[in-house]
Amino acid sequence: MSSFLETLRVQRWDDHRYYHHSRINQCLHLISALSFLSAYVLVFKDPALAALVGWLVAMTTRQIGHLFFEPRGYDEVNQATDEYKEAIKVGYNIRRKIVLLTIWALSPLILLVDPTLLRSIQPATTVTGFVRNLGYLWLAIGIGGLLFRTLHLFFIRDLRTGLAWATKILTDPFHDVKLYHRAPAYLLHGELIDRSIVPDYPH
Repeated sequence: MSSFLETLRVQRWDDHRYYHHSRINQCLHLISALSFLSAYVLVFKDPALAALVGWLVAMTTRQIGHLFFEPRGYDEVNQATDEYKEAIKVGYNIRRKIVLLTIWALSPLILLVDPTLLRSIQPATTVTGFVRNLGYLWLAIGIGGLLFRTLHLFFIRDLRTGLAWATKILTDPFHDVKLYHRAPAYLLHGELIDRSIVPDYPH
C-alpha cells in the first residue's frame, strides 16, 4: 500500500509541476473539477446528463487551460523540454488527447449511422432524445478511455502504475479543488504564473 500511495503522489506531483504553471489554467481546472464533482453526483440520478456536463463543461475547460494558457517551451524550473515531458507523461499526453477528443467529436456520427448503438438504446425520435443518447455514448467513451489507458499501463509499465493512474484520474477533481481553490484570488492580484512552482518568475 505504501508503494502504491508513493506512486500516486509522484504522478500527482509530476502532473502539477510540469503542466500547471499558469494561474488561468489553474482557474479553469478549478471550474473543471467542480463540474466533474457535479457530474459524479448526477451520474447516480441521470448518467446521460452527467456525461454531457463532464464532456461539454469539465473536459472542455480543462483542455482549453492546457492548450492555450500553459507554457509549452523549455521548462526552466524542471529543466525539461516539452518533448521530454510529453514522452514520459503517464496518462494522456497531447497526442493521445487528440486521438481521444477526435473520437469524442466524431461520435455523434455513430448515432446517425446506428441510432440504437447495436440495440443497446432506444433510437431517438426528437432532438432531446438524440442529445440524451449522445450523453450515454459519451459516458461509454469516457469509461472506455479510462479503462483502455489503465490496461495499457498494466502492459507497458506495471499493475501499480496503472492502478495509481486510474485512482489519480478519478480523484483529480477533489485534488484539484484542494490545489487550485485559491487560484482565482491570485489571478485577481495579477499573478499569472504560480510562483510556488516558478519562484523566480518576474512580476
